[in-house]
Amino acid sequence: MTSDNPELSIIVISYNTAKITLNCLNSIIKSIDNIINYEIIVIDNASTDSSQSQISKLKSQTLRIGGQNHNLNLKTIFNTLNLGFARANNQGVKIAKGKYILFLNSDIIVLDDAIAKLLNYFKQNENPIDFIGGKLFEKDGKTPQPSCGPFYSLPVIFGALFLKGDHWGLTRSSPDKIKKVDWVSGACILTTKEKFNKIQGFDEKIFMYMDEIDLLFRAKKAQMQTLFYPQAQFIHLASASSGGKTYPILQVYRGFIYFYKKHHSPPYIFFLKFLLKLKAVIALLIGRLTQNQYLIQTYEKALRLTQEN
Repeated sequence: MTSDNPELSIIVISYNTAKITLNCLNSIIKSIDNIINYEIIVIDNASTDSSQSQISKLKSQTLRIGGQNHNLNLKTIFNTLNLGFARANNQGVKIAKGKYILFLNSDIIVLDDAIAKLLNYFKQNENPIDFIGGKLFEKDGKTPQPSCGPFYSLPVIFGALFLKGDHWGLTRSSPDKIKKVDWVSGACILTTKEKFNKIQGFDEKIFMYMDEIDLLFRAKKAQMQTLFYPQAQFIHLASASSGGKTYPILQVYRGFIYFYKKHHSPPYIFFLKFLLKLKAVIALLIGRLTQNQYLIQTYEKALRLTQEN
């Protein structure tokens, strides 16, 4: 259901993922049409594939609802530069008309009526809960994808780097029950425009990765609560626009360092860099022993990041 006064604004960031983005948008429309009064806002970060033309084509289509044709309530911003995840999402919020804001990655596929479930539960519990995320699955639609967890204290980072923390549920997890958590994945976050603006939105100095951690860390400092809601389910293809494994690893390194410089004291920053250096050195040694060029090239760059500033 679309109108000039939508209740929900859904923001999707697109970057060189034409087919994936269209699949995402079509799954949104299928999930909520004629159920929720909504608008979709797509911010394209200067894609060089057919993303912009395909999105424009979808925008011109009409929907058949209740025997009548309706225009698809799809807004677009086509950036001329890749502004990154945080800045593009903030762009979307500025033009959003809905009281409620749902951030969805372009590599999300909405399952059944997941958006309605997420929104309805949030509306019923809006006083104690300020941010909420759904349960994410891998491409097969069956394997849970760890998508919430505790903030990255030094012990948690140690577990993530050296103990396969996700496997043991030390760093990230995917609960089967409704649970208050420190953070939920930025691939699927619902809040209100008022609450998002109250904490000044995403930090635009973070280009990609750790942006939701920073956002929800600031939210918790402002006495706001975050909830994981597993009844709302989505497929998340994960890192579809990242261009391989090296880039995400380097961005995580940058994200950790930036986050600690922003929120923690020098001793904590020192120990963080020690852990990151140790991880990079071990990975480099393994790479050289096994002649694995991926490990060598990735962790040479990662090591340099820990030595800067």
